[in-house]
Amino acid sequence: MAVRVLILRAAGTNCDVETAHAWRLAGAETETLHVKRLIAQPTLLRSFQVLTIPGGFSYGDDIAAGTILANQLRQSTGDELHRFVEDDKLILGICNGFQVLVKTGLLPDPKCGARTVTLAFNACGRFEARWIRLRTGNTRCRFLPPDTTLELPVAHAEGRVVCRDDAVLRSLLDDGHAALFYADGAEQPCAYPANPNGSAADIAGLTDVSGRVFGLMPHPERFVDPTHHPRWTRSRADREPDGLTIFKSALASFA
Repeated sequence: MAVRVLILRAAGTNCDVETAHAWRLAGAETETLHVKRLIAQPTLLRSFQVLTIPGGFSYGDDIAAGTILANQLRQSTGDELHRFVEDDKLILGICNGFQVLVKTGLLPDPKCGARTVTLAFNACGRFEARWIRLRTGNTRCRFLPPDTTLELPVAHAEGRVVCRDDAVLRSLLDDGHAALFYADGAEQPCAYPANPNGSAADIAGLTDVSGRVFGLMPHPERFVDPTHHPRWTRSRADREPDGLTIFKSALASFA
């Protein structure tokens, strides 16, 4: 029986169709739902094994990226979201969805209470859209293969991971919350443009303590076919697309 994935959309979401396609290619069954339906009936979540909040500009990113959608989810479905994770189910937030997960408090640690991490405007001061290299390290995140190098595109203006203080940053690294990093194969830390937004410690994605909640700024749904990569005829034709690897890794964790 296929894993059922809920794709959540709101006004301004623009990557829901591509994300649903990626999950289906990986072998999942998908349903796309407007957030107002989930607010009206939060128990709908119980029919799914994976919740995905895709990219875009929910509610025009008014106030700050992802904030309005995060407030809606926290106030109307908070208990169901926590139950969802406790039931060994998965939550994925891509780009704007990552911003939402951080601002709901689901990342990096829902038990913390106070928000210690946010996603701020890119240090370069402008929207960034480019292909970047990533490394996963030895992560417990169920969406990522360990010790792997990936290539994915980014497209965001507010993707810089900022911590309240150095102690919080150290805890992200030491406790395994930092699951995905920008990498250029040479410099540590990365310089721009390898780190496209200036994120602390080159962090590109975070996971919770269970590894079941994952948010990342790059767009895996935009690299699920070899032809999506700009160098596919020269160096990528014989490899599984890195974005598809992320979706398949998540589904494999249910086996």
